[in-house]
Amino acid sequence: MSEIFDLSTSFEQLGLRSSVLRGVQEMGFTHPTDIQAKLIPLILSGKDMIGQAKTGTGKTAAFGLPILHLADKDISMQALILVPTRELAAQVSAEMEELGRHTPIRTSCIIGGESMHEQLRSMKAGGHILVGTPGRVMDLHGRGDLSFDRLRFVVLDEVDRMLDIGFRDDIRKILKAIPCAHQTIFVSATINEEIERLARSFLKADAEKIVTVSGSLTVSLVDQKFISVEPWDKRALLLCLLKQEKPPTALVFCRTKATVSGVTRYLRDHGVEAREIHGDLAQNKRNRVMSSLRKGDVNVLIASDLAARGLDVEHITHVLNYDLPEDPEVYVHRVGRTARAGRRGNAWAFVTPEEGQLLTAIEKLTGVMIEKMEYPGFKPGPVPDRVVVERQRSQRRSDPAQSLAGRVALVAPQVTADVDDAELRKMFPDGVIPSSAPRRTLGSRFASRRGGRGKPRETPPPGTEETSTSSS
Repeated sequence: MSEIFDLSTSFEQLGLRSSVLRGVQEMGFTHPTDIQAKLIPLILSGKDMIGQAKTGTGKTAAFGLPILHLADKDISMQALILVPTRELAAQVSAEMEELGRHTPIRTSCIIGGESMHEQLRSMKAGGHILVGTPGRVMDLHGRGDLSFDRLRFVVLDEVDRMLDIGFRDDIRKILKAIPCAHQTIFVSATINEEIERLARSFLKADAEKIVTVSGSLTVSLVDQKFISVEPWDKRALLLCLLKQEKPPTALVFCRTKATVSGVTRYLRDHGVEAREIHGDLAQNKRNRVMSSLRKGDVNVLIASDLAARGLDVEHITHVLNYDLPEDPEVYVHRVGRTARAGRRGNAWAFVTPEEGQLLTAIEKLTGVMIEKMEYPGFKPGPVPDRVVVERQRSQRRSDPAQSLAGRVALVAPQVTADVDDAELRKMFPDGVIPSSAPRRTLGSRFASRRGGRGKPRETPPPGTEETSTSSS
């Protein structure tokens, strides 16, 4: 617990006003986490900030509580919190409303896939704090429905994702369109040097960086293991784990949307009530899945990395990496979906023989040696025929040691009876033994005028001339 919470400090000591403290107390918190204890006083002082802390350590409250404290009830659209996914926007918006329930400050969620009319109504009814995704924010601003003229606070949550190539241009446009002086706060679990350099270009010169990540990027309350498995055995292994371990709530991450759908169908066909969530799912269906998960009606959720950022459900006990992510930082965010706020959790990864380097990269980034997990209860299936054929082809391509006589034996057995290996070397010094007689033509790659390819040209009868025609 001491790894996450600062037990030497209380929220009262951080200087928050009583209406904000009531919301914190009703959510059951008495001590701030380490990132909250360090970030809140500096944000209250008006500093631009970069905050880095492990996933699940309360970064939303770290920037949300001081904004609720400083916000003016008479100014609408004074805070803008930008996030990379709709799920995260909904989560942050709900948490801000919960924390600010005893204040006059209201929060509006601005995301695509939802009724724009309802969002505009929410903004007009209060809209002191706006939480949104870049696309919908730019859309409403372009229509003139969302003003940047009164912004006092701008937050980029999951800043590493917000400033990657996919979002970078949109973020630049939004930040450059803000005409007034404002306080800027960037937070994430992972911030590399490139992202930090880019982030600082949007911050004041005296901006501070607070890093509470010490040792591993993942909290020690997560029991991390990997299981070695062949690609064709993954589905059966997952089914075996779910049926034998019976995890209360399992979140399974796949690399592609197609894999998410395929794995979900397989589990359901074998008696496991799994649900899926990915970017191609309609927003209303995504909302229903998330609502069911939070209520505890869903025990197994198969997800793309859409859910790695923005899924804050305290009772997730197991995170299963069905596919290892190509970016090790994505692993950090996936694993952070369990062991939330001091609870214990499990993170298991399926690792194929070809993915050893990915696992090593994850271990280097997180600072954790991930232990191999033996699972004797699972019996691997037979190697598929297509894999056997491909392995045989690969072995033949990589085997340089076949003797000339042996190669002839494969392609022309009748020759070996009369010609020894030394004679073959004289006949074919380059080591290439023909397997059949040469073609009757040279196989020219130039097409004949009759449209043939590699066919010999016909000789016109004596006394006639060949004419050429062109089509128009």
